[in-house]
Amino acid sequence: MAGFSSGNFGANDFGGTRAPDIKGSFRVDQAWGLFQASVAAHNNHVAYYGATEPTGHPGDKWGWAAQLALSIKNLPTGPGDTINMQAVYTDGATRYYFQSLAPQNLAMFGGTSVPGAYRSIGLAAAADGVFGPWSWHFHGPDLGLPGRLHPQLNPYWNSAIYGAYAQLKYGSGGSALVCAAILGLGAPTAGITTCNPDFDVAQLGLITRWTPVKNLTFSADVVWTHLDQKFDGTITTTAAAPLVAKPAATYQLKDQNTASTRNQS
Repeated sequence: MAGFSSGNFGANDFGGTRAPDIKGSFRVDQAWGLFQASVAAHNNHVAYYGATEPTGHPGDKWGWAAQLALSIKNLPTGPGDTINMQAVYTDGATRYYFQSLAPQNLAMFGGTSVPGAYRSIGLAAAADGVFGPWSWHFHGPDLGLPGRLHPQLNPYWNSAIYGAYAQLKYGSGGSALVCAAILGLGAPTAGITTCNPDFDVAQLGLITRWTPVKNLTFSADVVWTHLDQKFDGTITTTAAAPLVAKPAATYQLKDQNTASTRNQS
């Protein structure tokens, strides 16, 4: 239960790398901007159904990712202004959008109006696929749409407005495997009325930079994040979560919002 309440829907059972990722791209880079199309194939090799080798494992499955990117320069709004857009679609190669800098498991906390609940929680997990005895399911499709507008205010100041939207779907087979494991926890998850591990994430941010002299830049970054998770009901944790200082209690399963800031020089 401690793992599920931190956004972990199962054990990581990566079996190592058997084949390198295969990638190809087409790129046009000119004065007006840039266009790029790329694809990648990713081999998924997992370990064993159980703890030891005799339990066996499913065969390897190949996933893939496709990306389109567009950057437009020389906008009529002013010199140095740019627009950058990107779209990514993956099936069995989730990390080509949910990159290595993003968490694989996510738990976000907020308020609640449910009587008896301590707080609310939003849960999400991103991996290339899920498997169980005699079944192997990709998460796909996963869709990502990041973009950025970069206006150059003057030689000393510039800002960027950026945003992103990502969607992950387990598919009917993958959802059934995940929910069987979650609901199999018994009493702690008996309050779940809808079990669906799919989720969406949306972000909107603004960064402003000031460069008073060459090679010295001060920046302030503000970003809003919305987690649209698909679980409904409540869960009851049986152990405290020390990393986030949350007690063992009942939590409402709910969408979450958060805002964060970062300053650097």
